[in-house]
Amino acid sequence: MRADFLMTGLLLLAAPQAADAPPRSTYVTMVLQAFAAKVECPNTDLVYQDLVQRARQMHLPDGTTEKVRKAIAWMHTGGKMGEKQDDDLMAEVAVATQATDMDQRRLGMPGWCEAQKTNLAGLIRSKGG
Repeated sequence: MRADFLMTGLLLLAAPQAADAPPRSTYVTMVLQAFAAKVECPNTDLVYQDLVQRARQMHLPDGTTEKVRKAIAWMHTGGKMGEKQDDDLMAEVAVATQATDMDQRRLGMPGWCEAQKTNLAGLIRSKGG
């Protein structure tokens, strides 16, 4: 387990960051968790445009949301969907996946889903709402 934390920390340190903007890895984690909540949590949905808006608020380049979506799809389907992206983005998706998996195991799925209502407010919502 300590090796997992060490690897996660090293990958996060290796990710390039703009001095005045939140790191893209933070956004990658939010998007991955929003999609995971949509799949794993009952009556949870997301609006793609909300993800795009958050990327703009974080001053990320246009097209970031789609690149992240494609990278997540590619990684989580073994290359059957989405498209492989640059190595830095794929590493960020891997770290976000690992962190999300650890949180889900630590909190249990019901607890994780409940936490996401607060953590991802504005990115996920109840279906029909």
